[in-house]
Amino acid sequence: MAAVKQFRIGVEGGGEVSALLTRPTKARRLLVLAHGAGAGMIHPFMEMLADELAGVAVATLRYQFPYMEERRRVPDAPAVLIATVVAAVQAAAEAAPGLPLLAGGKSMGGRMTSQAAARSPLDGVRGLVFFGFPLHPPNRLGTMRADHLAKVAMPMLFLQGTRDKLADLKLLRPVCTKLGSRATLHVIETADHSFHVLKKSGRSDVEVLRELAEKAASWAEGT
Repeated sequence: MAAVKQFRIGVEGGGEVSALLTRPTKARRLLVLAHGAGAGMIHPFMEMLADELAGVAVATLRYQFPYMEERRRVPDAPAVLIATVVAAVQAAAEAAPGLPLLAGGKSMGGRMTSQAAARSPLDGVRGLVFFGFPLHPPNRLGTMRADHLAKVAMPMLFLQGTRDKLADLKLLRPVCTKLGSRATLHVIETADHSFHVLKKSGRSDVEVLRELAEKAASWAEGT
């Protein structure tokens, strides 16, 4: 069983945002989990991922970015997004003192977390987890979005699908190789950016979510 607590987080330059702490009874880690650009913290993917992570003893703190809190379509400026990540990490440390921290998120949420970590160390965070790192826009191949990762000093886990149109693996693999021992790439066959898999894979989306959670938990043991 996991207890769920709702609270608010103050963000410098962004007012207050909502947050949800899901903490299983025997939690071993706490992952500060940011949402993607187009869906907030209560999107079914985020809800199910939090449940699967709870099942492997990883608590989560999900939170909204200000634009999502205010139901605006366009994401906030990077400075506000980064400030929100920093505030969420601080809130997580206060909400669950003693639990080792991880941070990351889905797509944009993961990328903004890495940008925050590249700018200044995130207090107490031992590693970053990316659920679909958005390396480039659809059909616009490039690696500029990964340039800042060279400044991230902590371990990073990239969970990526082979059909992800926002991260061509032919480009992402060299990025991870260049990062050396700090980067771990785990590939999900036939999964797209939302981690939907093809029927021919013989697997369900729920099974994929479980794999994501299990991989994140096992990887975290080494951070």
